[in-house]
Amino acid sequence: MGKSEVGAGRERFRVLIDNGEYWLRNRGDIAMMAVTVERLRQHWPRARIGMLTCQPAILRTMVPAAEPIDAARPWGRRGRLPGWVGSDLVGPAALRWRAATEAPKSQLRAVRAAMVHGQQVPPPAPGNGPGSPIPAAADSASLVLALGGGYMTDVDLYQAHRTLDLLEYAQRRGVPTAMIGQGLGPMQDQRLFDRAAAVLPLVDFIALRESRRGPDLLRRLGVAQERVMITGDDAVEFGYRMRRADVGTDIGLCLRVADYARIGDRAREILGAVVRARAADLGAGITPLIISEYDDEDRRWTLPLLRGATRVRAPIGRAGTAQAVAEQVGRCRILVTSVYHLAVFALAQGIPAVCVTASQYYDDKFYGLADMFGAGTRIVHLDDEALAETLTEAIDELWQSAVPSRVRLRCRASEQIEASRAGLRRVFALVDASAPEARQSKEYR
Repeated sequence: MGKSEVGAGRERFRVLIDNGEYWLRNRGDIAMMAVTVERLRQHWPRARIGMLTCQPAILRTMVPAAEPIDAARPWGRRGRLPGWVGSDLVGPAALRWRAATEAPKSQLRAVRAAMVHGQQVPPPAPGNGPGSPIPAAADSASLVLALGGGYMTDVDLYQAHRTLDLLEYAQRRGVPTAMIGQGLGPMQDQRLFDRAAAVLPLVDFIALRESRRGPDLLRRLGVAQERVMITGDDAVEFGYRMRRADVGTDIGLCLRVADYARIGDRAREILGAVVRARAADLGAGITPLIISEYDDEDRRWTLPLLRGATRVRAPIGRAGTAQAVAEQVGRCRILVTSVYHLAVFALAQGIPAVCVTASQYYDDKFYGLADMFGAGTRIVHLDDEALAETLTEAIDELWQSAVPSRVRLRCRASEQIEASRAGLRRVFALVDASAPEARQSKEYR
């Protein structure tokens, strides 16, 4: 009998979670991790729940109920960090330390793209790379779960292929597989489409965060409809818990410019001028909101827009938590953002959002989110010739409707939370029905 088969069921049952944020620099992704791990722990309190990451000490701080799993290593001793991670690095010190050592996101994306297309590139610096193509921990996993994100798309080919490879490996070993909270597409890359068509139809269950694009894409990929469910984003519950009784007084603002969301100088200048002007006329402060710390991509583009504003709040520090950002959002009356998960945090709390977009990638994200929440969203395209007028109208409309739309948005959030939990119950059912060790992990309380 192998070592993995020895001992009580609580030691044998292992959930391996893949995700789109091994570096733990995006607070929206961290929010999804926290909610999902909490739900898994509630159902399987004795199971080992492993999260693939390149930042084990920081995962221990941000998602303490999860076990950090290095992609190149098997499962370690229960409850222990790998030997090469010093316990003195946990907490805020670890966050500050890695801020000075992490490669810019632009470099990481270049490495990913080159590796996908078979080019020869220097290996990433230790601690910043993905490790082995198939995580060693997959060999003894009882369930492989791909956590939600917007990575199954052309703009993140490396992560998309990495997840597909892991899912296929688990399928060949007879291990149940599931994907939850997924935002799929755009997917024009033929190699990615063909790979997804070979793997996704065999995934036991797929939960989508929107109904606008994902279901049709899965149909074209050959995924059976009965394996698919629309649940909303798993971070909705995270934001919903931060809701306040009082209505906020600020305009929240975040602009991100990245290689997958190009925004020109004209659009940035108009966006800043309009937000500053509307805040002054409405007597509102402006709260800069930072979700991603990769390459300072949210700070570098948001903070300059505040120059000349009458009242500006302090941004969150680089070691700040996802909860702290969600709390900042809660003090806003409306939000203006090009960042998806900030809109999730706002809408889930009943706060309207002006979503600005300059790419099909974000068009799909925001229109999908608007479909899930209904009233309380306005989508503004940054290439609009009448951008200043359109943006001004959107801000004024949502500012005036903030109070009446509050209850409706929270009701939609509550519906998505229940759908998301129902989706995960389907994952529990497909595992509990076939794995005695899963039932034991649930029963040994």
